[in-house]
Amino acid sequence: MTRIAIIDRADMNTEQARVYDAAKQSGGPVGGPYYAYIRLPKLFEASQGLRNCLASGPLSRREQQIINLTVARHWGARYPWFAQVRASLAVGIDQSVVDAINARKAPDLADARERTCFTVARELLANKVLSDQTYAAAEKTMGLNDLVALVASTGSFSMTCMTAGTFGIEPPEPNPTPLAQ
Repeated sequence: MTRIAIIDRADMNTEQARVYDAAKQSGGPVGGPYYAYIRLPKLFEASQGLRNCLASGPLSRREQQIINLTVARHWGARYPWFAQVRASLAVGIDQSVVDAINARKAPDLADARERTCFTVARELLANKVLSDQTYAAAEKTMGLNDLVALVASTGSFSMTCMTAGTFGIEPPEPNPTPLAQ
């Protein structure tokens, strides 16, 4: 059950309405954790900007989705998991990859960059740092700039997942691939 009241658009103050309308017009998300962020319009707007920055590159959509699935699984965030499963399937990630991550197993990923995205996100979340071996392998596979984007994406989506979990923001029904317990 959601712990936070959803503010209806008609009940938003001027600044909340401005950032909400801008996000909606640009196709950005306005639900999920954004139900909480709207209470702080500058945070809502900044999180939209960071999301747009990371989405515009340098990581591919598939790489971003591998990271997001890994992060949502780590945090046990049901709404983000729901949204990221749908987005992942839409960009061609196999259901078997989704199921493996959901089961807390390493997915079978043929692409070295996608494997690196999973490995780095999982290790960062579990250990709060990368081992020298993982760092060297990730830098070799991704390049330094893309590794920076990978780490930033892991952190940014962690904020989304922690917000959704803290405020009990639940996915809608039906949910074909619920987060495993």
